[in-house]
Amino acid sequence: IGASFGIFICIYAFTNFLYNQSQKNLFVAGLAFGLAQAIKFSSILLIPYLFLIGIIYSLIIIINKQLFANSEKIKIFCAKIAGIIWKTALIMIIGYAFIVYPLYLLATWNYPIEKQIADTSALVGGFKINMLSDLNIWMAGNRILRPFAEYMLGVLMVAQRSAGGNNAYFLGELSSHGWWYYFPLIYLMKETLPALLIIFIGFIIGFFDAFQTMARGIKKIPEKIMEYLTIHFTEFSMISFITIYWISSISSPLNIGVRHILPTIPFIYILSTGAFKRWLSSGSRQISTTSLEKIFNQINALFNFWTKIFLLIILIIWLISETLLAAPFFLSYYNELAGGRMDGYKYATDSNFDWGQDLKRLEIWAGKNLESDEKIAIDYFGGGSPEYYLGTQFEPWWSARGNPKEEKIQWLAVSVNTLQGAYARLTPDFYRNPADEYRWLENYNNPTERAGTSIFIYRLY
Repeated sequence: IGASFGIFICIYAFTNFLYNQSQKNLFVAGLAFGLAQAIKFSSILLIPYLFLIGIIYSLIIIINKQLFANSEKIKIFCAKIAGIIWKTALIMIIGYAFIVYPLYLLATWNYPIEKQIADTSALVGGFKINMLSDLNIWMAGNRILRPFAEYMLGVLMVAQRSAGGNNAYFLGELSSHGWWYYFPLIYLMKETLPALLIIFIGFIIGFFDAFQTMARGIKKIPEKIMEYLTIHFTEFSMISFITIYWISSISSPLNIGVRHILPTIPFIYILSTGAFKRWLSSGSRQISTTSLEKIFNQINALFNFWTKIFLLIILIIWLISETLLAAPFFLSYYNELAGGRMDGYKYATDSNFDWGQDLKRLEIWAGKNLESDEKIAIDYFGGGSPEYYLGTQFEPWWSARGNPKEEKIQWLAVSVNTLQGAYARLTPDFYRNPADEYRWLENYNNPTERAGTSIFIYRLY
């Protein structure tokens, strides 16, 4: 959520700067860029993105002014491209100097320099690009640059983790190399149906507009593209970010949650609602000779303005109702077609469903159902401390330890992320220790109860 906010503000400020390249807007864009970098390391993707968008915007201006006809104009052309590259670089320098550096200066103020060097060497010493890890270690030993070294350490660690992947459960399989279709499918399952309908309508409107442009003749396509980029550059910048970020996510083997594509969601909403708004205000289109246009016009004729408004009201009421019904289990939410908040774990777990969020609810359940001296075996996935919440009632457990009833413990609580990982079929390149497969638990058909949505509780005798 924080990354979504930072990236959104950064792109908004940068496009605003492109339209009005004043010193004030340049400085504000720099602060917004620094804010995005300070919030989350994956915002590093903004660096190539901002350069790309800045150059494209300059090319649009140059082409519209036809600054490429002779040698003198070629000089102007090169000067403008060099100018936007320099200004974009200056925005990044401002962000790092005024936001990132002060924050990491505070973070490293009482951090012994020798320990920072040792920690940095241990964490990125084996990084694939030796030049970057060597630079990071050298910066950690420089008293002026060590705040930047700590920031760079985070970036390199994220790069390592993204490239290395993570053991993940998805659609009945367990893999460490990920699936290219993971994020598209998980988004369709985790997004609400009313939002998906609005997005679908927006996509159809955009597709039809593009089809109409092509249907008018191949020769007009370049002209229409330039017209679109000139008039709708902000829209283009959002589409470009969504495309770049999704390509980066899909190509990464790190498939552990829809949260990794959250920075693109605000832009998807804006583009979709913009297209939906155009649909609301559009009247009947002229009948065209193409069969696709005829079909679209017939469908559009079924919806007058008030019918569209009624549909929108229904979708809004549906979305509000969906939100209220999902509360307070928002993290484990899946839409109705994907099992809902109780059965979505069958498709994917980890931060899509189980991030250890129900430990407090397990404590509440134990307080109602266990005697004060009664133990419960717990195999917990998450960052919380079962011992803190359960005290002496907590008995740490795992599959290889066997059935807790052999030690006179009649209750077992297991995080669903652990269970799905134990039961899932393996991809050819993956190995799982048979002792970790909870095969003995298959004698118990279903969990007796649940703590929240993510911790299954079994009564063993």
